[in-house]
Amino acid sequence: MKRKINQIRLNNLELLISEAGSAAKLARTAGTNSSYLSQVRNQLPTKKGTPRAIGDDLAIKLEDAMNKPQGWMDNWHDGNTYDKQEYNAHLGPELRSPLPLISWVQAGEWQEISESFVPQYGDEMFQCPAKCSPESFVLRVRGTSMEPKFHEGDLIFVDPNASAEHGKYVVVRIDASNEATFKQLIIEEGSQYLKALNPDWPNRIIEIDEDASICGVIVFKGELI
Repeated sequence: MKRKINQIRLNNLELLISEAGSAAKLARTAGTNSSYLSQVRNQLPTKKGTPRAIGDDLAIKLEDAMNKPQGWMDNWHDGNTYDKQEYNAHLGPELRSPLPLISWVQAGEWQEISESFVPQYGDEMFQCPAKCSPESFVLRVRGTSMEPKFHEGDLIFVDPNASAEHGKYVVVRIDASNEATFKQLIIEEGSQYLKALNPDWPNRIIEIDEDASICGVIVFKGELI
């Protein structure tokens, strides 16, 4: 029953966000932290590893802010993502074990260190809604080379076991650097290239040689709100 209420509240949260105009506007109206609301919306894990949920206090805040009657958050309404008669057949994605947020240097060495890597106390861990291998990891986007699709601060979930195909977004270590970078992979006539999405980025397309190491393929992106 608790899981069903959580899903109903998450769906109603989307209705309120649409009504308010954005998640940030809803957070301001309700007098709550926009970062926390984003974490709840994206089901990011607590320190115990369980997905964050909309508690009773937050539900009441949202109802009051948007002039909804008491208990509105706990009932289905027109526009919900899931039909209430079909709820049991439309549960959200299965959340897997949390993945570590690592540095770009660690990403370049991930093939060598992944088996012995042990998250330290205080390290950030995130659950990925997309299908990925247990060896997957998380990076925080830096810079503007991949705008407008990826923005600085976005979280990207990288699977080292996914197939690196033409058009995919990949994390690559160039031997000349001890850090990894990420770009769109272009494969043409047997050659591989890395492409920056930002049209104003200098040297948008560079060829990579056999010494470059593809560390993984991006399978999911979590946006900052």
